[in-house]
Amino acid sequence: MKHRSVAEQSFQAHHSHNLRMKRDPKVFWFAQQSAKPRKRRHPTPLNDPLFNEQWFLSDAFSQNVVAAWIRGCTGKGVVVSVLDDGIEKSHPDLSENYDPKASYDMNDNDANPEPPYSQISQNRHGTRCAGVIAAVANNTVCGVGVAFNARIGGIRMLDGYVTDLLEAKSLTFNQQHINIYSASWGPKDDGKTVDGPGILASEAFIRGISSGRGGLGSIYVWASGNGGTNLDNCNCDGYSSSIYTLSIGSATEKGTVPYYSEPCPAIITTTYSGGSWHHRKIVTTDVRHSCTSDYTGTSASAPLAAGILALALEAK
Repeated sequence: MKHRSVAEQSFQAHHSHNLRMKRDPKVFWFAQQSAKPRKRRHPTPLNDPLFNEQWFLSDAFSQNVVAAWIRGCTGKGVVVSVLDDGIEKSHPDLSENYDPKASYDMNDNDANPEPPYSQISQNRHGTRCAGVIAAVANNTVCGVGVAFNARIGGIRMLDGYVTDLLEAKSLTFNQQHINIYSASWGPKDDGKTVDGPGILASEAFIRGISSGRGGLGSIYVWASGNGGTNLDNCNCDGYSSSIYTLSIGSATEKGTVPYYSEPCPAIITTTYSGGSWHHRKIVTTDVRHSCTSDYTGTSASAPLAAGILALALEAK
């Protein structure tokens, strides 16, 4: 109801009209309305220099990452481990979130998952995945991880001979401490290889989803594969097509299917990644304390999904 003889905007309360309303037996309750300052809850601007280049985190791409941040979900209390070729735990954009309890070197059998540097191979894959998940926010370094308050670890297990036993030990490492395992590897994506987990790795998956995470089940996030140009199909990949993994495909910034994408019904969802030369790629951490804006493939999509799952686990 609006009172016709009362100004819509005024610096003073209408005491006489309020008194008449109060004395009227037909008026049970009334309140003179006043303007209240209300602001949109945009996140505090981040000072990470490459944050503005992280197009895949913006509201325009509907992954609701920023919306989760606004609600206070940043991955706090969630532990993610990257099963890969190691993680540069000393990287200034990872060190604050690094979790030694979620890390191990299966190749050299010690507690240091740092990849060795060499001219032949720099083993940067795991470090790039880790940055997508949990790069530290507001530290003036590189960009920001999807779950920038999550704890991040790395299992170095691809930098050497990979056996069924080594895979099984990696998949069940400290499973009561680690919530999410992120893996961006598998058999050859050559369009003619059919391979998957052996007896021990298969048992590790079952034990993980049955008793890991305090009986709630370990969460295994898996890249679906990059063999699209070879007409490969992720049904041929026993890790990606396993009922115990969440298989993640890729979409370009245009929402199209990238050239490397493999089709199969096991893919449960897609997240963004790069595509052809004219598509933007993923910004993340790189070895030697550097950054990159050139990460692509389902290898980038899987850790992006792992970070989103970390936000979900914090929420519930």
